[in-house]
This record gives sequence, structure tokens and C-alpha cells, in this order.
Amino acid sequence: MKSRLAILLLVLCSIPGLCLAGSPPPVAREFRAAWIATVANIDWPSKPGLSPETQRKELIELLDLARDLKMNAVVFQVRPACDALYESQLEPWSEFLTGTAGTAPEDGYDPLEFAVTEAHARGLELHAWFNPFRASHPSGSSKLAADHISKTQPDIVKQYGKYLWLDPGEPAAIDHSCKVVLDVVQRYDIDAVHFDDYFYPYPITDDEGKEISFPDEESWAKYQTSTPARKQLTRDDWRRQNVNHLLERLAKEIKAAKPWVRFGISPFGIYRPGQPESIRGFDAYDKLYADSQKWLVDGTVDYMSPQLYWPIEQKAQSFPVLLEWWQQQNPHERHIWPGLFTSKVLANGEGWPTSEIEQQIELVRKQSTAAGHIHFSIKAIKENRSGLKDLLASQVYTEPCIPPATTWCDAPDSAVNKPHVVVKNQTEGTSLTMSVDQGNVPWLWLVQVETDGTWITKVVPGSAATCVLEQELTSANSIVVSPVDRLNRIGKPVPKSAIEYR
Repeated sequence: MKSRLAILLLVLCSIPGLCLAGSPPPVAREFRAAWIATVANIDWPSKPGLSPETQRKELIELLDLARDLKMNAVVFQVRPACDALYESQLEPWSEFLTGTAGTAPEDGYDPLEFAVTEAHARGLELHAWFNPFRASHPSGSSKLAADHISKTQPDIVKQYGKYLWLDPGEPAAIDHSCKVVLDVVQRYDIDAVHFDDYFYPYPITDDEGKEISFPDEESWAKYQTSTPARKQLTRDDWRRQNVNHLLERLAKEIKAAKPWVRFGISPFGIYRPGQPESIRGFDAYDKLYADSQKWLVDGTVDYMSPQLYWPIEQKAQSFPVLLEWWQQQNPHERHIWPGLFTSKVLANGEGWPTSEIEQQIELVRKQSTAAGHIHFSIKAIKENRSGLKDLLASQVYTEPCIPPATTWCDAPDSAVNKPHVVVKNQTEGTSLTMSVDQGNVPWLWLVQVETDGTWITKVVPGSAATCVLEQELTSANSIVVSPVDRLNRIGKPVPKSAIEYR
């Protein structure tokens, strides 16, 4: 009988808005993010060569937008093509920032450091987005800097169509990209390392429509010479092994440097045509040499964001069918947070209807045990195309939330020592101020207040530690304040004896 009662209480308390007296409802769990693309100035800065002051203003507007919509993360592109949107001794400043490759911002500011600081001040995680092998992009107009990898190590860089590309078959290329990523992990307080779908380049064709092979004859020959014949892989398998080697190495080195920094990848949304059976389309396994199923099965990543860039009703690339397939490939129960092609929503009702994005988010919420998604890209939301931003604010993101906890990683010691909460009723509202006498300040504070039987939830950045409520609070109200660590694990609530009313 006791066990049945316990189960009943657990079930009741898991229903949002339904709780026992004095017990707050469980906080909503969902990863809500948007990509901020810097390549070709897609999202930020709006064009190259803007003043640092204007760049900072534009970035603040994007971060404020994410915060105001109750998002909790941004995926910020810091390395579009063997360049840097931060101060680096390994690669030159990006021309997408200053207009000239290798030229630093005029006033010496560091965009990544600025972005991390401002994102965290708003309770937003910052996932640093790298392109591991792309070395130049055709949208660039300035000359490559003297310290660009194509100048300093030309043997590992290949021309492929209008792009320059690091050759993944060259160990020196793997070493260089690993050094770049680890340099950022070690020097910046980022929350995750993020890769997109570009590993080997998307295939190009000649004038007759014949596919052109990636020019890695030299590295392929070196592999054949150095590997006994009985152990040699096919060329395609060797290419996939090159990609896997980079990812497996980085997964270990990131955690060795900072165990709480997560590793996420956003691969092409179709693993292979026919998987599952009804799916047709581009074969990323065969063309990009991306064995993304393996990365989930092996537990290489902390989260996977397959780019499910098709509408729900498009049967050959069905959004719900692909979503279910990806979740089935997940024995380690990593987070599956699909990428949404939000930029397909255009102004004046053109393109996809806004309801498509709303319905895709609802499908993820219904089908996922650790819900979440990423919008590509934030520009579509910022422009409020066809009322998209308004819809998200009024219908989709109505309640605050925190991302699902990443339980398999180690967080820094986040135990709060002697927490203190001050409740002060003022003319403009009641303020709650959280502080810690000794030790670490948490990543977030989860504030839940009950008045007249209704619970209000606020998620407050640990560094801000203050929130304001409209209603007056007294000791008769139920106030539950809990710390949240860098991996979004909720700690023990602040004792009632540590809450002071003034």
C-alpha cells in the first residue's frame, strides 16, 4: 500500500500545475536554441567592417531576443573557415568580422569573450560552433591572411571547386583542428563545442555533370604505403575513419580539459536513404563520409541535432519519421535536439507557414524524453517573418524552462555554501535577491513562488541573482529557490531559515 501511495504522489507531482501543498511543480525541461551564423554574415554581424560598437549592439539585440523569448542557448559560429571570431594565435581574424582577413577589431575587443559574458548574463548557454575542415568560403572577398593555414601548411590544404578544404586524411590537419578547438575550450568559458554537417565537402560536378572526387590522392597514397595490405580499408571507409578519428579524439580531449563542456554535432538529417525504409534523399554517409549513427551508438557526442529540414507532410523526408529514427539509434540516451529550418518561413506569408515550425516543435515535445530543438537561424526570428516571433512568444514559449540535465558528464563543484535569499517588497514589485556567503555561485537560480494556489516560475542567471515579481510576498507564501549547475542539474532548495523578509 505504501509503495502504491508513493507512486501516486510521484505521478501527481509530475503533472504541470498539479502539486501537493507547498510543493512546486517540476520545472519545464527543453533545450531552446538558435544558430547565430557568421559565415557570409548570415546572422551577425549584418555586414563586414562595421564598427566594434555597432557589432556589439547587434549582438546584444540577438541575445536579448533569445532571452525575451525564453530560449536558453545560442549556437555561435566562431570558426567559419580556418579563421577566428576571437583572438587566436593559431588562425587569423575572420574577414566576416572586420572586412579584411587577419585584421583585428579596432578597439581590441574579443567577440567570443563578449558573446560568452553577455550570453551568460542573460542565462543563455553559449555553444561555440566550429567548421572543422573548411578553409575558405567563396563569399569571402579579401585576400587570405599571411598566417592562414593555406600559407603556413599548404600541403594539407586542397582546392575543391570554389572552396579550400583541409584534407582530413592528413594527420597534420586533424592536429591543427584539434588544437584550435582545445584552445577555445581552455581559454573561454563556453558551454559546448558544436559542429555542423560539413566534414568532407558536399560533392561538386564537372561541366558534364560528373561528380568530382575530393583531391586526397596524396594522403590516400601515404595511408596505403604505411598500412599493411591485410589491414587496409577501402577509400570510402578510410575517409569515414578520418572523420571518426577527429571526433573521438576531440570528445576525449574536451572532457579532459573541462568535463562539463559538452560536445554536440548537427549532421545532415538523413543518415542514409532507406534508413528508415520510406526515406529518400542525399546520402551523407557515402558523400560527406559522416557516420553519424556511429557517433550516437558509440556515445561520442553529448547531443545530436540532426538537421530535419523538411516539412511534416513531405513523405520522402518525413520530419516525424526521421525524428523517430534518430531517437531509436540512441543506446546511451544522449540528447536528440533536431535542427529546424526556420529560415524557410519568409515575409508576407511566403515560404513555409509559421504553423509548420510550431507543429514541428510540438512533435519533438511529444516524441522526445529530453525535448529540445535549434532554429536555423536566428535571423528569421529577429525579422519576425510572417509573425514568427510573435507566434513563438505567445503560443510556443509561454513558460520558462531549463535544458534537460546532462547526467553523464562531470560538473565543477557547484554546491552552494550558506545561501541567502532576501525578499523585499517595494513599490515597483517584490524583489528576490540570492547570494552565497562562501564558495561557488550557481549557473542559474530556479525561483518558484506560490500565491493563492498558483505557482510562478522564474529562471535567473546565477550572476544576476535578482528577480522581481509583481505581487507582494510574505512568509505565508511558499518560496522555493534552488541552485542549478552547469549541466542543468537542480540542487537542494535553499532552506526556509535562509529566506529573509524585509
